[in-house]
Amino acid sequence: MDQLIELKGITKTYPVTTGETGVFKRLFGARKRLFALEGINLSVKPGEILAVLGESGSGKSTLGRIMARLETPDEGHYTLRGQRQSGRAQGRKDRWEFGSQVQMIFQDPFGSLNPVHSIGYHVQRALALHGPSEQQAADLLDAVGLRPGSSFVRKFPFELSGGQRQRVAIARALAVRPALLIADEPTSMLDVSIRMDILNLLKGLRETHNLAILLITHDLPSAFYLSDRMAVMYAGQVVECGRSEDILEKPSHPYTQLLLRVAHERIATRPGKTDEEGMLAAQLRETSSCLFASRCPKVAQSCLEAGPALTRMGQREVRCHFPS
Repeated sequence: MDQLIELKGITKTYPVTTGETGVFKRLFGARKRLFALEGINLSVKPGEILAVLGESGSGKSTLGRIMARLETPDEGHYTLRGQRQSGRAQGRKDRWEFGSQVQMIFQDPFGSLNPVHSIGYHVQRALALHGPSEQQAADLLDAVGLRPGSSFVRKFPFELSGGQRQRVAIARALAVRPALLIADEPTSMLDVSIRMDILNLLKGLRETHNLAILLITHDLPSAFYLSDRMAVMYAGQVVECGRSEDILEKPSHPYTQLLLRVAHERIATRPGKTDEEGMLAAQLRETSSCLFASRCPKVAQSCLEAGPALTRMGQREVRCHFPS
């Protein structure tokens, strides 16, 4: 099956200042580049759900924003239905054409809706911007489980719960019938009791609309439940990628194994540096060693001498000198 979207060598860095704190940091601190993403190669097929998994700071949301053309990569590009995409959308026509194929659900259901406008306004505006459609706002709200949809059209965001607001955000994204839905932590700000409802909604939309979904999450159980494939990220790099079942049953990279152990125990075992120290040093590329070496229980001399490349192992790819 042809790829719906394919990323090739995506790299994104941001300037940061290190050294003294406060005013001295801004004036005299050393200027460095922080790697949010480095050499990312990923693809998504039509109707496929790819979960991008990792801790905060691993580059997941930056990847989603680049795919939504809200950020511009320093290097690399990606193709959508075979057409090359790079940088932010330019001009109204470009934004319209791209937005009709790719939509994004943001993490915060409370901040993604304008509180002064009704629910009907949010959904109907998306329909109006992308041309006439037989599907009305109430029908869309019905489709995402807000029934009857007609009773929600005149309500305002403050009258809805967090889960209901997220359903409105999904309905608004579906208004243009996109081919790809980018879901950035869609359940992280919701109560545990309704997270499964949102995941089931996304799974049902994939089946009924052949909708491809990029699920950005730090929650491994949610990724396993919803996705066909997983891409595990650490410090801006993909360290393991493959079928969700294979990765969950037999994780190969030590970082994936750590995430799995934390998911079972809910207690993180962190050898070496702390999470923040290890992640920051890795993102600044202050060493040529494996980026996970400071936290890896299997670290060896070869890991400190050179970082590993992403290599294929059967049906998965792993970035490790000593994969399990």
